[in-house]
Amino acid sequence: MGSKRASRSRSWSARQNRDPYVKKARESDYRSRAAFKLQQLDEKERLIRAGMSVVDLGAAPGSWSQYAAAKVGPTGVVVAVDRLDMGDIPGVAGIKGDFLDDAVVGRIDQALAGRPADLVISDLAPNLTGVSSVDQTAMEVLVLAAMRFGLRHLGQKGVFVAKFFEGEQADSLRQRVEKAFAVVRVRKPDASRAKSTEAYLVARQPLGGEDVCVS
Repeated sequence: MGSKRASRSRSWSARQNRDPYVKKARESDYRSRAAFKLQQLDEKERLIRAGMSVVDLGAAPGSWSQYAAAKVGPTGVVVAVDRLDMGDIPGVAGIKGDFLDDAVVGRIDQALAGRPADLVISDLAPNLTGVSSVDQTAMEVLVLAAMRFGLRHLGQKGVFVAKFFEGEQADSLRQRVEKAFAVVRVRKPDASRAKSTEAYLVARQPLGGEDVCVS
């Protein structure tokens, strides 16, 4: 077992060393390569502008929040939420806790200072089992939980972005998101690894807020 773990660790390290986005993240002082996924989504969809309010769910280690904070500037608000400790991120209001917890939601509302969110972003992923159907189901639960949060907090022209896994269950998930938003697109940024099944839902204009049935 120990030799297998060591082999996987060596393989991961070798892949990291070959990855151009890992190198770019280090050069750009981003906390992870994931920042370039959001950057590429932003370039395609024009998600983030100066002065916007952004909530980043499952934000650790914080690279999406770093990118968002640079784009919204001093007149904008970025709230980063995670159960893990992220440490300080310049220009970001960090909140440690679960966004499903009412007390944490109250802290998010405080950080937004009464503003509706212009953008809710989620790069959340479950702990993977390697069993596709199990992992897809767990991911769907996370996406729908993040969407419910978004429906409660987004303004009329708000945008919701969430990672999901492509596969047999993806169509039903997309249909549920389409019931809640006027426009829904699927994007796979170049920074997502080719072998990965991850892709992103970009959903615009909530239909009726939290009263929309997403259960």
